[in-house]
Amino acid sequence: MLEQAIYPLYITLKIATLSTILVVLVGLLISYLLARRDFTGKNLVDILVTLPLVLPPTVTGYLLVVLLGKNGVLGQYIFEITGFGILFTWQAAVIAAFVVSLPLMVKTTSAAIGSVDRELEYVAYTLGHSELETALFVTLPLAKKGIIAGLMLSFARAVGEFGATLMVAGNIPGKTNTMSLSIYTAFQSGNDSLANILVVILVIMSLVSMAATAKLVNRWKV
Repeated sequence: MLEQAIYPLYITLKIATLSTILVVLVGLLISYLLARRDFTGKNLVDILVTLPLVLPPTVTGYLLVVLLGKNGVLGQYIFEITGFGILFTWQAAVIAAFVVSLPLMVKTTSAAIGSVDRELEYVAYTLGHSELETALFVTLPLAKKGIIAGLMLSFARAVGEFGATLMVAGNIPGKTNTMSLSIYTAFQSGNDSLANILVVILVIMSLVSMAATAKLVNRWKV
């Protein structure tokens, strides 16, 4: 029975890790811009980033299908260049996890960056540091608690993603069957033993994530 849980655990960790890396890279940039810059369309960017947080996951998944399908806005170009469609692959699952996790990172991190005293940034500027250097060595370190919290929340959200992943990646055994999808399949087929094992693993992973977040945040209290 445990053997049946190994691949779902592996693919879940793989997808969650890759999506979290993307979330951190993209999320930090968006968070900084929203917290420290005024530009045309700022409210629209904020709304678009937040939208997956309030939309039903299946709606988010459907929009991704429209976007990434072979005849989609982006999918048609991906297919022309590579000759392969992105739907129903683990890469599609990473994209789905990234989209639904990004709002948690942006909301948490932008609030943390916004709370940093701007006088400290101005001091760095007067010492000859560029905005990039100031952001990397002053602003982001001072906002580290919010960044870590956003990172862990995003990872946990990616681990538990179900609806959008099912829409864009399907539930293909040995390919895209994440923990959440495998629990659903096991329950539907009456395999309660496997479902229970997967549920226990996910609960433990969630508890570990929350404990790690709390420990890191408390460690860096200022």
